[in-house]
This record gives sequence, structure tokens and C-alpha cells, in this order.
Amino acid sequence: MKPKLTIEILQEEASTFAEIETSYDEPSLYGVTDGKAVGTYLEHKLTAYLSGIYEYEQGNSASGIDLPSLGVDIKVTSIKQPQSSCPFKSASQKIFGLGYHLLVFVYEKTDDDENRTGRLNMQHTIFVAKERTADFQTTKGLLEILKRDGNKDDIIAFIIERNLPVDEIGAEQLADRILETPPNQGYLTISNALQWRLQYSRVIQKAGIVSGISRVR
Repeated sequence: MKPKLTIEILQEEASTFAEIETSYDEPSLYGVTDGKAVGTYLEHKLTAYLSGIYEYEQGNSASGIDLPSLGVDIKVTSIKQPQSSCPFKSASQKIFGLGYHLLVFVYEKTDDDENRTGRLNMQHTIFVAKERTADFQTTKGLLEILKRDGNKDDIIAFIIERNLPVDEIGAEQLADRILETPPNQGYLTISNALQWRLQYSRVIQKAGIVSGISRVR
């Protein structure tokens, strides 16, 4: 029987994996500039490594995240522009978080022309708890409104000003929920699009300083 994978073990293994990967020359990565291809390579390699040792539920397109049993999605991004996309479910994700944790690998890629290999130098490996996956400016603004004794009308006006992808009824429902359960301060930058565009510069800065954002390596 394989041991069960936990979030704590995942973070330890992610640190080890990042260290190994940083010193590994990969012929299939030579000349590859497509960030999606690099991300797919690294995600598959990590999940294959984990499934060889641990028991856990494999991700599929229905679950939408890589490690559904742990509620963790793996994100791989270049240090040049640390960002990625994720499925849009509802406007509430920008306020209350994505609904799952993120394990973010930030790499710098170099090519060895002589040996025709590519190497991913892992600059940062960061675990973002789901409580911290909302949009920074949106949650900051809402928390300030609540602190200043703001009411439902103030919150609806803010939601409309921020161009959240939501209709009038949705804005009212969100305002009620915010008054009932104020959101946590988020640390992602989430841009509106058909898919959310997540930017990670702030979590890189805050890793190890803010609770819920851990520097794994």
C-alpha cells in the first residue's frame, strides 16, 4: 500500500522535485519557447513522480484541477512574466478566492546549444492556500468599505466600478454575501477575461511573510 499524499507531504516533495529539476538537462525542452508546453511537461513529470510513490486521486478535465483529492492546482510559469490562466466559474472567485489551493512553480529557462538541451532553473516554488487566492485590489477595496461602515449600496457601487463580470441581481447577491461573510485579503492579481488571468508577482513577494502563502523552496 502506498502512503496517502497530504498537502504537507506535497510541499516537501515539491521542494525536492524543484531542486532535482533545476539541475536536470532535458533534450525535449531544447528551443521550446511555448510556456504552455513547458507547463505541461513539468506538471506531467511531477504527477508521474508523485503517483509512483503516493496514493492520490488523479486530476481530469471534469475536476478541472490537477490534484482534486487535495484541492490543489499546479501552475507553472516563467519568471519573465509570472502569470497563467484558469477557468472562469463565477465573479465571486475574484472576491472569495478560486476555491482551491495553488502550487506555483516559477522557472527561468536556459538552453545549452552545444548539447541541445533545455534546463528549467526553478526560481520560486510557492504554495498559496485557497483563502488567499482572491484578487488583491478587489478584496482590499471591499475590506476598506466594510471598515468604514459601508452598506450594501456602497458594495454594489464598488462591484460595478470594478467591472466584475456580474449582472445586477448577481451584484446584489454578492453584496449580501460580503456583508454576511467578509472576504479574506487575497494576494493574486486576477484580470477579467473568458478565462481568469492570474498574476503571481505579489505572491512571490509575500511568500513566507503572509499567512497562507508559503515559500516551499
